[in-house]
Amino acid sequence: MDHHHLLVPIIVILILLFHYQPLQVVEGVWCVARAGANEHSLQSALDYACAAGADCGPIQQSGLCFLPNTLQAHASYAFNSFYQRNHMAATSCDFSGTATLAKTDPSYGSCVYPSSSRYVNFFFSFLFLLLQVFFHVIVYDILFFFLFGCCLPLTLIYA
Repeated sequence: MDHHHLLVPIIVILILLFHYQPLQVVEGVWCVARAGANEHSLQSALDYACAAGADCGPIQQSGLCFLPNTLQAHASYAFNSFYQRNHMAATSCDFSGTATLAKTDPSYGSCVYPSSSRYVNFFFSFLFLLLQVFFHVIVYDILFFFLFGCCLPLTLIYA
C-alpha cells in the first residue's frame, strides 16, 4: 500500500507545530479629542464626524458609550470611529486641530473603541504563516527528492 499521500499533511502539521509563532498583538492607535480643545470647535468637529461616516450610534442616549455624557467623550468616540473607517489615514485625525492620536486604548467598561491595527496584524501574521508553510513544503519536497532520488517531489505527486 502506497502511503505517499499521507506525507504532505504530516509535513504541514509538523511545520505548524514547530514553526508557528503566536500572533503578536501590536499596540493600537486611536484618534481622540484633544484635551483643552475649544468647546465650540469640538462640537462642530463632532457634528462633522457623525455626518461624514463615523458610527455615532454608540454615543446616542441608548448606546454603550453614551456615558459619560460629555462632549470630550462623545467627540473622542466619533473621531476614532471616523479615523478607523478611513483606514487610519493621517489626515483623518485632525478635525481642525481638536483631535490627536493616542497609543493608550480609551475603551472603558462595555464601550469599546475599535482599533484597526489588530486586524491588520492578524491578516499579515496569517499571510506570513501561509508563506512559511508553502516555503517549507517546497524545501522539504526538494530535500526528499535529492535524498531519495527515486521519488518525485511531493508537490508533483498531487499536481
